Amino acid sequence: MAKHARVRAPELIGKGGWINTGHKELSLAGLRGRIVIIDFWTFCCVNCLHVLDELRELEEKHRDTVVIIGVHSPKFVHEAEHQAVVDAVERYGVEHPVLDDPELSTWKQYAVRAWPTLVVIDPEGYVVAQHAGEGHAHAIERLVGELEAEHGAKGTLRRGDGPYVPPEPQPTTLRFPGKALLLPSGNFLVSDTTRHQLVELAEDAETVVRRIGSGSRGFADGGPENASFNEPQGLALLEDGAVVVADTVNHALRRLDLASGGVTTLAGTGRQWWQGSATAGPAREVDLSSPWDVAVFAGKVWIAMAGVHQLWTYDPEAGTVGVAAGTTNEGLVDGPGAEAWFAQPSGLAATAERLWLADSETSALRWVDLDGHVHTAVGTGLFDFGHRDGAAGQALFQHPLGVTALPDGSVAVADTYNHALRRYDPATGEVTTLATDLREPSDAVLAGEDIVVVESARHRLTRLRLPEEAVRVEAVAHRTQRAATEVAPGRLRLDVVFQAPAGQKLDTRYGPSTRLLVSSTPPELLLGGEGADTDLSRDLELNPEVAEGVLHVSAMAASCDDDPANDYPACHVHQQDWGVPVRLTADGADRLPLVLAGMDEQ
Repeated sequence: MAKHARVRAPELIGKGGWINTGHKELSLAGLRGRIVIIDFWTFCCVNCLHVLDELRELEEKHRDTVVIIGVHSPKFVHEAEHQAVVDAVERYGVEHPVLDDPELSTWKQYAVRAWPTLVVIDPEGYVVAQHAGEGHAHAIERLVGELEAEHGAKGTLRRGDGPYVPPEPQPTTLRFPGKALLLPSGNFLVSDTTRHQLVELAEDAETVVRRIGSGSRGFADGGPENASFNEPQGLALLEDGAVVVADTVNHALRRLDLASGGVTTLAGTGRQWWQGSATAGPAREVDLSSPWDVAVFAGKVWIAMAGVHQLWTYDPEAGTVGVAAGTTNEGLVDGPGAEAWFAQPSGLAATAERLWLADSETSALRWVDLDGHVHTAVGTGLFDFGHRDGAAGQALFQHPLGVTALPDGSVAVADTYNHALRRYDPATGEVTTLATDLREPSDAVLAGEDIVVVESARHRLTRLRLPEEAVRVEAVAHRTQRAATEVAPGRLRLDVVFQAPAGQKLDTRYGPSTRLLVSSTPPELLLGGEGADTDLSRDLELNPEVAEGVLHVSAMAASCDDDPANDYPACHVHQQDWGVPVRLTADGADRLPLVLAGMDEQ
C-alpha cells in the first residue's frame, strides 16, 4: 500500500449532535482500532444518496472492522434543522451513526469542498485517503482489505460490533411518501418511498385499499405481494390505463397493471448510468440514473433524471429511451435541449403545450416547449434560494420537488424546504403563496376543487381547498452559507488530484481517460481557462474586476485493473462536480486543489 504523509484525523464536532447511536456521543478516540470512513453528505444531494447506496455492501461485509460515520453538512437553510436531518436519516435508510454538523465545523476541519466526500481513517487515527464524488466504493473496498491485513498483523485492529443503534419503527400508514397520482376510480396511488411500496388510498386520502410491493428493498417483477421496489417516487398514467413508476434507486421505470396489481419493468437495467454509457436505445438495455418523476407529454413519457441532471424520454410504442435535454452539467442554462443545464430535476407536470419541471438544486421552476427548448420561469442558480413572492424575476423558492398544473393555466409548486405550496401565474409573471405549515411537501394532485398535497415529513396526504387569494408571507432570501475560498486575482492553478486506486491505472486504451470542464458564475469571473479538456490541471485567469463568484468544476477519470494478463480488466469511473465559492483578495491563494481521489501532497 502506498505510504502517505501521516495526518492525524481531526475530532468530529457537530452542534446538532449524534443520530443512530442511542443518544451516545462518539469520538475518534473511542473508535481507535477500527477503520473509520467519514461520509460528508447533505440530504438534498442526489450524488450523496448514490454514495449511501454504494456503501451498503461494504458496510455489511466489513461490519466488524469498519465504522461508517455520516457527517451531515447542510447546503440549504432547512437542512440545518436537526429534525430534518433525523427525518432524512430514516427516509434514506442510513444504517450507521450520523453527526449533525449544521455549522460545518467538521467540514472545515477536514477542508472538504464538495458533497459527497469520503475520508478513510486507519485504526491508529490517521487519514489515509480522501475521495470526492461517486464511484469510489471499489477503491475503498480494496483499501479496507489492505488496512485489515496491515493492522491485523500489527495488532492495532479491533474487531467487534459497531456503535449503530437503529431507530424505533413508527406505526404510520405511510412513511415519507414521495409522489401521488389521482386514479380514474377517484382513489389515490402514493409512492410510499421509505417502505419501498406503492399504496392505494380511498377517496378520503386516508383509508388503505391495497399495498403493492413486498416492502423490502429489491428489484423483482411479479404480483402485488412479491414484486419489489427501491425507494420509488414519480407516478403517471399511461394511455393504456397502466401506471408508470419511477423506481428511483433501482434506476428503472416499472409498469403497474391497476387491475391485477402486477408489476413489470419497462426501462433500465438496475445499474446506474455513468459517463460513457449509452444515451439511447432499447429501454431494457440502457442504464438510467435516479429517475425521480415521470409525466406524459407530447406522446412520450418524460423522465426527470435527477441523477445526471437531464430529462430523458421513454417511447411506449417503440420501447426505447433517450436523452431529451441536458448535458449532465449541473447548473441553470436555458436554450435548446441539447445545450441546457439542469440541477437535479425532481418534479414534472404536463399541459398541452408545456412540460413544467421543478429543478430542485437551483430552486427553480422551468419548462420545456413543444420544440424542446428549455426556459426558466423562476430561479437564478445553484446558490440563491428563499421564500419571496412577487415578480418572477426576484421571487425565490427553496429546493422544490413537485409541480402541478392548475386549471387556469398557472402551476402550483411544492416548495419543499419552505414547507409551502406556491403558485406561479404565467399570465402575470407573479409568484404567490397558497399555503404554509406543510412539512416537506413533495408533490400535489388536483381532486375536484381541492388540491391534495403529499406532506412527506408528516407521512400523509393533506387536502386543501384552492384559495381564491394567496397567503401573504414575509419575504426571506438566502445564499448558501459556505465560506468562500480566498484566491488571488490573475493566474490561479487548478489541480484536480486523482490517484488511481491500488492495483489500477488510468484507462488510456481508447484515448485520454480524464476530462475537466470549468465554468463560472458570473461568466465574466473567468478571463481564461474555461471550457473542456482532458488534463486534470489547468491555469485559470481570474478577472480582478470581479470581487467574488463561483467556480464550477466537473472532473471525470476512468481507471482499470492493472493486470497485463487480463484481456478484459474491470474498469471504474470516478466523477465529481464542485461549485467553489471564491473571493478575490490580493493575498489570496494562487493554487486551488480539489481532491477527486487520493491525497493532495503539495
